[in-house]
Amino acid sequence: MAKPGIPKGTRDFSPAEVYKRQYIFSTIRKNFEKFGYQPIETPSFENSETLMGKYGEEGDRLIFKILNSGDKVKKADLKSLEEGNLAKFSNSLSEKALRYDLTVPFARFVVQHQNNLEFPFKRYQIQPVWRADNPQKGRFREFYQCDADVVGSKSLWQEIELVQLYDSVFADLKLEGVTIKINNRKILSGIAEVIGASDKLIDFTVALDKLDKMGEDGVKSEMLAKGISAEAIQKVQPLFSFSGNLNEKIEQLSILLSASEEGKKGVEELQFICENVEKLGLKSATIDLDVTLARGLNYYTGAIFEVSAPKNIAMGSIGGGGRYDDLTGIFGLKNMSGVGISFGLDRIYLVLEELSLFPETVTVGTKALFFNFGDAEAFYAMKTISMLRDLDIPVEMFPDKAKMDKQFKHAEKKNIPFAIMAGNSEIAEGKFTVKNLLSGEKETVDFNGLEQLLKNI
Repeated sequence: MAKPGIPKGTRDFSPAEVYKRQYIFSTIRKNFEKFGYQPIETPSFENSETLMGKYGEEGDRLIFKILNSGDKVKKADLKSLEEGNLAKFSNSLSEKALRYDLTVPFARFVVQHQNNLEFPFKRYQIQPVWRADNPQKGRFREFYQCDADVVGSKSLWQEIELVQLYDSVFADLKLEGVTIKINNRKILSGIAEVIGASDKLIDFTVALDKLDKMGEDGVKSEMLAKGISAEAIQKVQPLFSFSGNLNEKIEQLSILLSASEEGKKGVEELQFICENVEKLGLKSATIDLDVTLARGLNYYTGAIFEVSAPKNIAMGSIGGGGRYDDLTGIFGLKNMSGVGISFGLDRIYLVLEELSLFPETVTVGTKALFFNFGDAEAFYAMKTISMLRDLDIPVEMFPDKAKMDKQFKHAEKKNIPFAIMAGNSEIAEGKFTVKNLLSGEKETVDFNGLEQLLKNI
């Protein structure tokens, strides 16, 4: 018999891990709803045509396809297989695929249900997605996304609110030192225009986005290899030593993009967002302009966001998003502007774990374990347990009559903070002996005292 296992890039979660994940989920969900976002859910798989072609060539390669079954297998394009066109052949074997993200399914949802929605429509969605990626630290093939989007408004106040939403979540998680990086697609387009490389926009921005990883020389080499001239690269030299505070960076961009209407529009939008965010203030995070930020260029049209963990933590981005002026246009609904952000649950989990920021009580499920000394004592315990559960206090009883040492070890291994014992004397008086398993202290209380003790955990 083969040794049991799970697919590469997926994980099992223990009770303690699930409690911690739920803590993050509940914190994000609470803030989504506090900011007026409403929940929706979409299927785990979509029609392939809904997903394919929406994420660029690299994204398409990472989409998990679902093989046709039954008679549909007969539709396989065997000629493509013979010709060695494996991509076309695999597409002919599949009509459905696991969702790659939540944004494209959301766009499909908006178009399909547009007559029943009130615009601007603010939605949040917390569901798993799948990518056939190369697993590594903080990157998995199955993971959850936590998205908030608003469609039907071009107002830049939405971007400002999303920055505040990020900040509110990280403040509630007690995660300080987070940086919300911001850029604008129009700025990137303006830079490409100014240096005479508008036809190489994607190549230019993809290379520029690698500045942190490859350094200045590496980026320049890649740009040259992509056909961007040495003269054009020289014009963009200031970007390689881009520094200063927000106002100074914006001023540098204004000078660099003075000859580009598109670029100047991007600077104006960026300035409006950053100035108002700074005036309103942030509780935990900081905002910074990163001109190399170029994520999602296939559909972002305005502001672009990426969230970095505290500098002492080696971790990729823990969130990102941006403005898309016509994402629903891919499904036939034109001129429906939207903007959204996403939280990277798994990476946030790793950051909180590394910084020991999970509250000690987050893994507490059952608050108390009633010991079992026999049928009479078990019955007394179960009557009390029922009353406590009616008060929404999670408690349980050890199912078997067993030695106290065994029951104590059971409580400790399950991280249950209190052990409750009732023998003949306690039953006669209608009381309980309670032991705090953290401090070792013991006390005898009646039901009201027990209720107050457990409610305060």
